Amino acid sequence: MLVNEAIRAREVRLIGANGDQLGVVPLREALRIAQESDLDLVNVAPTAKPPVCRIMDFGKFKYEQSKKEKEARKNQKIVELKEVRFSSNIEEHDFQTKLRNVLKFLGEEHKVKCTIRFRGREITHSEIGQQVLERVAAACEQVATVERKPKIEGRSMIMILAPTPKSEK
Repeated sequence: MLVNEAIRAREVRLIGANGDQLGVVPLREALRIAQESDLDLVNVAPTAKPPVCRIMDFGKFKYEQSKKEKEARKNQKIVELKEVRFSSNIEEHDFQTKLRNVLKFLGEEHKVKCTIRFRGREITHSEIGQQVLERVAAACEQVATVERKPKIEGRSMIMILAPTPKSEK
């Protein structure tokens, strides 16, 4: 944003400190009005014809902008992607343990990447791995939706689960 002497235009559309339109005035006149009221002349719409300038306290304006940005960052929800690895020949108890972890992550509002790593010749029977991932999806269907269906990437099969949004009551 251009301020005071950095503004390069012959005339500007001027907005006063209290928001009233002062019309199109020469730049020198606008700078004089801003200096008389101990404020800055700020170019708020440089692409307009003529450019729109406002009389305001630029330091205070920048401070309030940074406060708004900080507040917006604070209210932002960061969704992490957690990964749980399964194998195609997983035993029942191991499956239940890993499923508990998947459900815990989904309960914490995180996305979960379920991965099956095929070792050796296991890749020839990738349908077994797909059945494992479909079991996970079926067990989690109350709390999650399948964001990405099981898909082979290299020697791994990957599926992504996203938590279902809680309905407001």
